[in-house]
Amino acid sequence: MTQMMPPTDDQCSTYHYGVMARAIALIDAADAPLTLEALAGEMGMSAAHFQRLFSAWVGVSPKRYQQYLTLGHAKTLLRERFTTLEAAHSTGLSGTGRLHDLFLRWEAMSPGEYAAGGARLAIFWGVYDTPFGRAVIMGTDKGICGVSFAAEMGEAAALEDLKARWPAASFAEDAERLRPWVEAAFGMRSDVDPAPLYLIGAPFQIKVWEALLRLPEGGVSTYGEIAQAIGSPKAVRAVGTAVGRNPIGYLIPCHRVLRKSGELGGYHWGLPIKRAMLGFEAARVEAG
Repeated sequence: MTQMMPPTDDQCSTYHYGVMARAIALIDAADAPLTLEALAGEMGMSAAHFQRLFSAWVGVSPKRYQQYLTLGHAKTLLRERFTTLEAAHSTGLSGTGRLHDLFLRWEAMSPGEYAAGGARLAIFWGVYDTPFGRAVIMGTDKGICGVSFAAEMGEAAALEDLKARWPAASFAEDAERLRPWVEAAFGMRSDVDPAPLYLIGAPFQIKVWEALLRLPEGGVSTYGEIAQAIGSPKAVRAVGTAVGRNPIGYLIPCHRVLRKSGELGGYHWGLPIKRAMLGFEAARVEAG
């Protein structure tokens, strides 16, 4: 799989990354396809410069990207890119998509620690720009443990959403402490080590999240398929709940789970963000 093109000095800036995030949000919010000139004007750029920058970051042109955000795209994904998790697992995590290459390792909290509500756990947090808008991102000394997108709920609510999951933990704002991991995880830098993940959840939830990590970029699956993969074929409803409680949005790719009918289903941080994520990944897979 192909990740974002290796950044040049011009493309590597946080400013340009923020421009691309705003452009993707603008495209997704539009009722009809936007012209290249209209998009470039909103970004304060010439059409040629915006087209070149967008294509470098996303992998395809703005026009092609917008085609991935049609209402029928999810059903097309399910029909053409349905992922059998057992097959994905047999290839090994490193072979199932670029997302896994961004993580050095992942580690899970013990059941006892989780039951204690995160007692004695120190969590640091900050607010960052991502391709899908502003996000509150949290981490411990072991890795990123929370990503909450703020486009629909707002930054204050996104922060409280994550804090409520581990009520006994201590929280401290320290954006710079987590920045290298965040920039590595979202492809903003290639000169830092891959970002580790720290999964904080109940044992059943962690089994579901582990299955999600086996879903390749550009592929999708269903709640029933995930239930089968973790050895609990009748626990489809419980799987759905665990998917919805995933605290590490996008990095643990719960957005790749669709209903059996091909409908998107719910998404904790808003369906527009889920559509944007699926379109973003499909565009990069095609570009690769």
